Amino acid sequence: MAKVIALANQKGGVGKTTTAVNLAASMAATKRKVLLIDLDPQGNATMGSGVDKYGDVPTIYDLLIEDKPIEDVIIKETSGEYHMIAANGDVTAAEVKLMELFAREVRLRNALEKIQDQYEFIFIDCPPSLNMLTVNAMAAADSILVPMQCEYYALEGLTALMDTITQLARLVNPSLQIEGILRTMYDPRNRLANDVSEQLKQHFGDKVYRTVIPRNVRLAEAPSFGAPAMYYDRASSGAKAYLALAGEMLRRKEKTASVVA
Repeated sequence: MAKVIALANQKGGVGKTTTAVNLAASMAATKRKVLLIDLDPQGNATMGSGVDKYGDVPTIYDLLIEDKPIEDVIIKETSGEYHMIAANGDVTAAEVKLMELFAREVRLRNALEKIQDQYEFIFIDCPPSLNMLTVNAMAAADSILVPMQCEYYALEGLTALMDTITQLARLVNPSLQIEGILRTMYDPRNRLANDVSEQLKQHFGDKVYRTVIPRNVRLAEAPSFGAPAMYYDRASSGAKAYLALAGEMLRRKEKTASVVA
């Protein structure tokens, strides 16, 4: 069964979509079967995967609102070598229409149950706000990966996100937990970044990934070429960092599996 990981942070501009695209590509490069789901109406993960959100492509709207079979909305040709479910502006309407539907909080979870045995990882790129799309992601996920910058306001936002996760776990998904906290756009020369980083490690311990994602111009440029960083510039520090993150996550998964066994 696939491990379903939602990438979420209520604060925008923290590298959430960059992480979703590049982590999916890095996992796919290790020969894991990966599905990336774009739940953000901006469709940035879709474009960053080499899929034209303005073209005639099926989207998450078709799955959640039009009840199309999940097999019919999965796009198998992407620049990152993973499968994906795309998003575009139509998904904005899904936020409203979901409110009218039965079992609206678990529509994504119910759909994923049909294909979970076909993948090892399913990543969900959430919108940077708490709405019914995010609730669907939280209900479907096994865990949440939180990308965040090491700055004061990001630390405040993390506190709010933890409260949200606690509430949603109680309401729609009692088994929901934190997968890990990822430090993004990290500059070790910045004293505040180092201070916040230390606070994170003190508060969350081994939930904070050892891998950090540096500020890297190649990571910023890659989406405009419709490709993850590892296919735009494999030698860049950003591409190497996401490959390292994938390796760290796989080691954690194997360690957990051995403990359970």
